[in-house]
This record gives sequence, C-alpha cells and structure tokens, in this order.
Amino acid sequence: MSIETAGGVAGWKLIGGLAGAGAIGAGLAAIVVMCLTKPRSTEEWIVGLISTVVGSIAGGAAVVQHFGLQAWADTPTGLVAMLGLVFSCGLPAWAVVRWLFNYINKRGNATIDEIAREIKQEIV
Repeated sequence: MSIETAGGVAGWKLIGGLAGAGAIGAGLAAIVVMCLTKPRSTEEWIVGLISTVVGSIAGGAAVVQHFGLQAWADTPTGLVAMLGLVFSCGLPAWAVVRWLFNYINKRGNATIDEIAREIKQEIV
C-alpha cells in the first residue's frame, strides 16, 4: 500500500466514512438554506436545521436506494457525487416543513373533517 493510499484511507476514516460524507452534505445544505431563508426565531432555526439535516440524510438515502446508486460509494468520484446528491435532497426540506406548519397554524381552530374537505377540494 502506498503512502497516498494510506493517507486517503486514514482521511476517510477520520471523517467517518460514508456517514461522514452524508453529514457533510447535510451540514452544507443546512447552511445554504439558513443563509437564503433567514429564520424568524430560535425555534424556527432549530426546526429548519433538523428538517434540513433529516431531509438530506433520509432523502439522499432514499434516492440512492431507489436508483441503485450504492456502487458510487466504491470510488472517490462517486462519493463526491453522492455528497452532492445528499446536499440537494436537504435543500427543499425546510421549505416543505415551513409550508406545512404555516398551513396548520392558519387553520388552528378547524376540525380534521374541515381540513380534509378543504384539501380534497384543492386537489380536485
């Protein structure tokens, strides 16, 4: 094994392997979302951070699984591509959570039947 290979393996172990790469993608997505859509409160910041990280990791894993991209983990270039995929999956997560909570807050006094009727009318 060459020194470069050993250094690469050590670096890979240092960042936590594939989990570390996913965490990097999730963290970067969270930073981008937070910079573009400033939180209105500390609570919203926490929800945004959690939503983005979970969206990155779970969404990225779902996309990798759905399209059978596990072989990407075998090469450095594939890992970079996977990092980008995980990053991309986290970007819309906070927006979706924000829209959902805004919808729920606007209809705070409505019953579940009224909300179901409203959603059914919007879909049809």
